[in-house]
Amino acid sequence: MDSGIEDNATPRERAKAARRRELLAAAARLMAERGFAGVRLEDIGAEAGVSGPAMYRHFSGKQAVLAALLVEISEHLYAGGREVVEREPDPRAALAELVDFHVDFAVTEPDLIRVQYRDLWSLAVDDAHRVRQLQRRYVETWAAELTRVGGEVVVNRARVHAVFGLLNAAPSLPVLPVDELRELLRSMAVAALGIDR
Repeated sequence: MDSGIEDNATPRERAKAARRRELLAAAARLMAERGFAGVRLEDIGAEAGVSGPAMYRHFSGKQAVLAALLVEISEHLYAGGREVVEREPDPRAALAELVDFHVDFAVTEPDLIRVQYRDLWSLAVDDAHRVRQLQRRYVETWAAELTRVGGEVVVNRARVHAVFGLLNAAPSLPVLPVDELRELLRSMAVAALGIDR
């Protein structure tokens, strides 16, 4: 994921952003393992090597941590998808790049996928709405490209959802070497979208 830090950030700002990333990675690991309800803010701090009170320098509470995890990854996916389709004029090539982009997410962020599936309902209403809105936009980005290749929008939307289900199942699959997993997911997604010809 993008660090969110500008190139002209001060060393202190960079250190704070790095600590925040560490805290979010620790939160994702713990919430993936125990669920949102089974993790305290102090547990996240301990996992990342900071005191419970120090957590409040970065987050107002556990709800804010969950929101940061799920809203930020949703923003990242949508922005990355838009970047692909804006850069690549050929819809088949764009879809192939979108598949690679999402496969990379699926194999590098298994904890976030687990947290999303299990704990989306734990988000505050506004945060859950934002995540769902971003997810719909991400689906539409894919569906629009698929419709440029052919087919009806409604059917293509369903195909995209099915492909996401396939790719986001990566954390539940038997352990494979990363390169082998990437190729397996990629080939299955490309076939499911009908762009393997």
